[in-house]
Formats: sequence, structure tokens, C-alpha cells
Amino acid sequence: MLRLPFLLFCLWSLSLCPSGIFAAEKDRPNVVFILADDLGYRELGSFGQQLIRTPNLDELARQGMRLTQHYSGNAVCAPSRCVLMTGKHPGHAFVRANKSTPPEGQQEIPSDEITLAELMKQQGYVTGAFGKWGLGGPASTGAPLRQGRDRFFGYNCQAHAHSYYPSYLWDDDKHVVLNNNPPVPGHASLAKGADKSDPASYDIFKGSDYAPDRINAAALEFVKQNKDRPFFLYYPTVIPHVALHVPDEDLKPYLDLGWNDPPFTRGKGYGYTPHFTPRAAYAAMITRLDQYVGKLLDLLDELDLSDNTLVVFTSDNGTTHLDLEVDYEFFKSVGELRGLKGSLYEGGVRVPTLVRWPGHVTPGTVSDRVSGFEDWLPTLMEVLGASDTVSDDVDGISLLPTLKGQKQPEREYLYREFPSYGGQQTIRVGDWKAVRQRMGKGNLEIELYNIAEDISEQNNVAAKHPDIVARLAKMMSEVRTPSKLFPLKPLDK
Repeated sequence: MLRLPFLLFCLWSLSLCPSGIFAAEKDRPNVVFILADDLGYRELGSFGQQLIRTPNLDELARQGMRLTQHYSGNAVCAPSRCVLMTGKHPGHAFVRANKSTPPEGQQEIPSDEITLAELMKQQGYVTGAFGKWGLGGPASTGAPLRQGRDRFFGYNCQAHAHSYYPSYLWDDDKHVVLNNNPPVPGHASLAKGADKSDPASYDIFKGSDYAPDRINAAALEFVKQNKDRPFFLYYPTVIPHVALHVPDEDLKPYLDLGWNDPPFTRGKGYGYTPHFTPRAAYAAMITRLDQYVGKLLDLLDELDLSDNTLVVFTSDNGTTHLDLEVDYEFFKSVGELRGLKGSLYEGGVRVPTLVRWPGHVTPGTVSDRVSGFEDWLPTLMEVLGASDTVSDDVDGISLLPTLKGQKQPEREYLYREFPSYGGQQTIRVGDWKAVRQRMGKGNLEIELYNIAEDISEQNNVAAKHPDIVARLAKMMSEVRTPSKLFPLKPLDK
């Protein structure tokens, strides 16, 4: 039987615990990870863009660090996100290409995969995802609420996300109906007999309820609801992935510039939905993304959270590869880089990346250290003081020393493989980059580039350096495991 003095002591101690835990939690940094969709390396002002306005993201760059040699997880959506969530490079990641799982969703990650969100949750963080998921259908093991998310709002399926005016979005595990009657498809053509030169012909591709507005509002609400506890906000926005859907009011600043902007008229069989002024639409979409980021950063300021929040902004791969619909040459979307979305050349996988963490990341700094999506899981775990929770299966290397301005050893290698778009494989070791293309046709020839001297990958020097080619070929074989689900032919039978 407890004596009264001891019982009173226990009650007094318990009364103090919540405030002590609360204080400790408030000292832990919040994490906001913003992932653009198909944003090119040179499509932010801070990375050299001249035509598209991105003032909020440019200010974020001034307040933090630009990573100029950061690589997405892969060349398209789903496998890139798998690398980000699991910390495994594409030679070990479960999902290695886009693969639909009808009626809705993409190939799911298995239940035994340990994701970044699950690790954050184990550390006492409330976790939310707002935008496009793409790593498992609503009823699968890969659904966001089964992969460490406390809250999800947006598109489960990347095909569904091709429309910015859909009929519904997912609110956790339920549909929320949008006011688009009828919804605007992501792939469609002009009405039969429509006048392509009449802007009214394109009105059928305009909706009322803009899904990215709903997603941004849900993300902001998540921050408000969790301002007094550590949170991990994952914001995989759908912008600027086509179709070209954007409210008319956002077009006006770009239409006023008087660009030569011929209509994009093809749909269904080739491309997404037509647009009367595609250049203005694409620029306006990126500017709207910038405004969403601005609202989020303003809210962090308003709630006095900015100083204790680590913010990362990056893109899942390079600029989309569709001609005319996105005029990447007009915008110089990847600048001097070779390749677009779907390619393992630099333009398909080198992505603009910004990091802000007041008191830890020095404002206005730049790092050219080679890094990749697999690095974020161990980085964030080290930020939380939980590096011991990172599995030996993780390929990533913590970037925390680099972010803090400390010297960090060069990584041994950065590996990518992509069985789609002909079959591709690449490895970067220092300034040397080996590339294989058209592997699906049995080609194992290696192209070799010195990225420091030839960032545009125009001068294949494989014939001059057979010893380096042989060394990198051996490494490309040793650092991967075969996949039956996503075979890289002819290496995987």
C-alpha cells in the first residue's frame, strides 16, 4: 500500500511531466519538405531563370543554401519518390519505374519498407503529406496512412494528378468532392470542328475548384493544428507537371509581356489538354507554386516557427519531355544541361535544391558537393539526433555537415538506374560519369563524361580512358541488386 507522502510526490511529479515534455518537443526542429513535380534545374530565379517569376523561392535561397549538384532519386515520379522515402538508391529501391496498379495508384512499397515518415513518427513527430503520393493505391500496403502518415490530403495516383480540376481528392482515406462539374480531364482534345485560333475553344479545359488551392489550404491547416508539437510536413505539390491548368487571373501578368505564344492544340493521343497560351500557362503555374510556398513560409513566421523549422525545397526530376506543351527551350528550363525528364543525363536528374534552417545553415551559401535524394533520410535522422535508427540497408549519406558549412568527404559514388525509356544506367564517381543508354536493346556500351569540364555531356571520352570505363563498369555491377519486378535488361534476365 502506498504511503500518502509518496503518493503525493508521484502526483506532483506527473503534474510536471507534461510541461517538461512539451518544452523538449518545442526545441526539436519542425521539418518542411517541399517537392515540386517536373521542375527543371534552371526554372527558379536563384538558379538562373530569367522569364519566370519566383520571388518567394528566390528569397528562400537568400535565407539558406543552394545545393547545385543535387540529384533526384530517378528520372520520373514514382521511383524518385521511393528513393526519397526509403533512403535507398535506385539499384536497391523497391520501386524503380512508374507502374500503374488499376483502378487507382502505382506500384506499392511493401509494408516492411521503413520510410522516412515512419522514422519521424517514431521520434514523436506528427506527420502529414499534402499533394501527390504515387507509392501505392488507396487499399495497398503503400498507401500514405500505412506508411507513417498521420494525415494525407491530395492525389493518391499520379495519373489522377494530371488534372488540376478533378472530381475528388483524397482526405485521409475518404473522398472529398470538388466543385468541378464536369471535371476537367488531364488528357483531352479540342471539340470537333473547334476554331483553334479562338480562345473560347479552350474554355472546356477550365474548372472552378483548383485542386492545388485545396492542397495548400490543407497543408497550412496542418501547420496551424500542430504548431505546439514537432511536425514533419511533406508537401509533394503537383506543379508544374502538365496538364497546363491554371486560373485565368494568374495568366494576366505573363500575357501582358506579349510573348509569341502559339497555342498547344494536341491532346489525347499526344500530350495532355490543349491550351491557348502554353508559355504563359507554364510560367504562371510555377509562379503560383511560388505563391503557395510564400504562404507557407509566411505562416511559419506568423506562428513564430521559422527559427525552429528546417525547410527543404527540391524537384522529383527534370523538366517534362513533351514538345510544344512545355517550351523548355524558350525558358531554358535545364540551361546548359543535356536531357529532360525520363533521362539519366544531367537535365533529367540534377534538380534545383534549397535548404533553410536559421542558426544552422548560413544564409546565402552554396554547396557543389554531389548529393542525392537517398541522403535526406539519414540527414533528417541526424538532425533529430536519431542516426542510430537508420538501417544499414540505407544508401544515403547525411548532409548535415555540409548544411552546417563544414567540410565533408566526397561521396564514393552516386548511382542511378532506370529500366524505362529504353533502359538506362549511370554512376558518378568524383567528376567522372558513366552512362549507358538503350539497354533494353542489349546495348552495354558506356559513355564517359567529365562533368567538371563538360557539364553538357557533349564530349564522350570513353575511348581515351578505358581504365576508368572498366572501373566504373565494375562498380555499376557491384552496387546494385537485380529486380524481378523492374528488371534492367540485359543485366537482369
